[in-house]
Amino acid sequence: MEAYLQQYLDVLKKNYANFEGRAGRQEFWTFTLINLAIYVVLAVLSGVIGLFALVALAFSLAVLVPSIAVGVRRMHDINRSGWWVLIALVPLVGLFFLYLAAQPSDPADNNFGTVAKSVAA
Repeated sequence: MEAYLQQYLDVLKKNYANFEGRAGRQEFWTFTLINLAIYVVLAVLSGVIGLFALVALAFSLAVLVPSIAVGVRRMHDINRSGWWVLIALVPLVGLFFLYLAAQPSDPADNNFGTVAKSVAA
């Protein structure tokens, strides 16, 4: 559990606005699922105490850039352009982005960089 939390924090600290390179499946899904868990907790707290809605909004804005960045790097890892992240904005069709994000990493170096550490290990 500690390794997952460290990986989450690395995305926030070291790769906050890094749109270059590659992010493996584990890095992307760890970041996404921990964000989802935080959103659920904040939503429950917002229902109990309305003030937490502002906290949820602040959190959403704080993780917006790293969420897009890790998504772009995930697309790079499967040898696709980072622009594929925009497909997530289209209702229903955006589910295709989740399909792409779940694909195995490109095992070799590609146009976007060398193999992500989580893939090589």
